[in-house]
Amino acid sequence: MRILYIFPHPDDESFGPAAVMHQQLGAGHEVHLLTWTRGGATKQRHRLGLSIDEMGEVRYREMLAVEKTLGLTSMTVWDYPDSGLKEMDPRELERATGAHILQLQPEVIVTYAVHGISGFHDHLVAHAVVKRLFLELREEGATWLRRFAMLTLQDSGEPVFLEQGIRLKHSTDEEIDCVVPLDDADIAMMTSCLRCYETYQQTIEESGVVEKVGRAIPFEFYRENCDPPVEDLFAGLPRPETS
Repeated sequence: MRILYIFPHPDDESFGPAAVMHQQLGAGHEVHLLTWTRGGATKQRHRLGLSIDEMGEVRYREMLAVEKTLGLTSMTVWDYPDSGLKEMDPRELERATGAHILQLQPEVIVTYAVHGISGFHDHLVAHAVVKRLFLELREEGATWLRRFAMLTLQDSGEPVFLEQGIRLKHSTDEEIDCVVPLDDADIAMMTSCLRCYETYQQTIEESGVVEKVGRAIPFEFYRENCDPPVEDLFAGLPRPETS
């Protein structure tokens, strides 16, 4: 099977998904990553005295370390404006991303759920663009594209804040269709990928991401209802439609 993860920033793949990617690669699946920006607008650039372009180059090199550590089938990193996706003509993102999807022809595509977890507008743009592409490509006959999965959080029962004052969003139990259990090796790989972002270690530590992820990662499936939730992003894939 072939899966494509689409995220706006460097490190989006490592804040949880890397553990699932590791599991999928170990099972023999193709795991591809597309990142829209180089993440140069991060506030960490001020601490390091770097321009947006310089910071983007640093974060790109950190992503190359993630690619090698994780052993991705492929990784593509574009240079659209970090923190500026909402100002773009979304059709530009749709055209470029759609062409990339057509080239790879994955069975499953993954990005953020509608709330973007952190609520950051780049995450919201990713959800909207990828969902529209999923529907458009399916309508145009891309029967190989069988599932749109969305990274999310489960409701812990209590408000979850990061040190930066961000309140994380979650999906209800009814909305969650897949909960991927993680073993020690998956968690260790996620931790190793996070360590590749040397310039972002303070934020990673403050976020407590490893503890928040725990031993399972939840996803929603667009227009599917898995009750009880499955444990694999490829489980119970809808059959390809035939004309």
